Amino acid sequence: MTTSHAIPDPLAVSRPRTVHGPCEDAKSRADRGSARLSVGPDGRLRHRIRPDEISNDLAGWIADDLVAPGLIEPGAFERTFVSVIASVDPGWTAFYRNTLDELAAGGTPGGTVAGMAPVHDRAAELAVGSVAELGCCFGFLSLRLAADGHAVTAVDLSTGTVALLGRVAPGLGLTLDAVAGDATAVPLADGSADTVFAVHLLEHLPVGVDRPVLAEMLRVARRRVVVAVPYEDEPDQAWGHVRTFDAEALRELGESTGRGFEVSDHHGGWLVIDTDR
Repeated sequence: MTTSHAIPDPLAVSRPRTVHGPCEDAKSRADRGSARLSVGPDGRLRHRIRPDEISNDLAGWIADDLVAPGLIEPGAFERTFVSVIASVDPGWTAFYRNTLDELAAGGTPGGTVAGMAPVHDRAAELAVGSVAELGCCFGFLSLRLAADGHAVTAVDLSTGTVALLGRVAPGLGLTLDAVAGDATAVPLADGSADTVFAVHLLEHLPVGVDRPVLAEMLRVARRRVVVAVPYEDEPDQAWGHVRTFDAEALRELGESTGRGFEVSDHHGGWLVIDTDR
């Protein structure tokens, strides 16, 4: 059972076989409007993305330029994402630096990072003491919290993504522990973190898995559990979502714990449980 983001191993993609990176000429760009990515007549993926602009906004560009017009299947999203970055920035350093800089500045209006920024800001406000983040994916929130002075453990099912985060963090001047693990069986001791986060994780998991994940969060947390989800009418398959949440679903999840909780709205829904351990 997959209980985290289904990101392919970033370290396994060193020489992409399906990506051509040279910039296109002005006429080709004009013919395609603002699209940064396309599929050529030979069926190969092409892009015009430079190292100075590669960031997590790539996710939105792939969704808009390739998934929405049906040029690639939603299931190819993650592999395409990793391959493009590997073709532009094999060390992934520019990708991380650019994304963190954009998050700090609020992101480009309408971009993927701009949607992440207020979510990360809210999470930072809720963090107390040491932190564990489940389903950290590339670890941008974990890195933000480490920069804020928290002791951070970032957990994700993808061993390659965790290894990448552990390798890149020191080059960014940041310290955290990156651990491979399943959100339904977190490899951390009881009460080992003050705050445990699952930020935009549960929408990636099948219905019924949310309660076991929340139980694990409560086991690991000394002081606080924080869950954040997007509100959607339908699961966004381009982003790997398999279920939806609304405020009522979050309230039912909170009630299932038998503990006091708070549900609030801020660029999606938030469930906060103070454990009083």
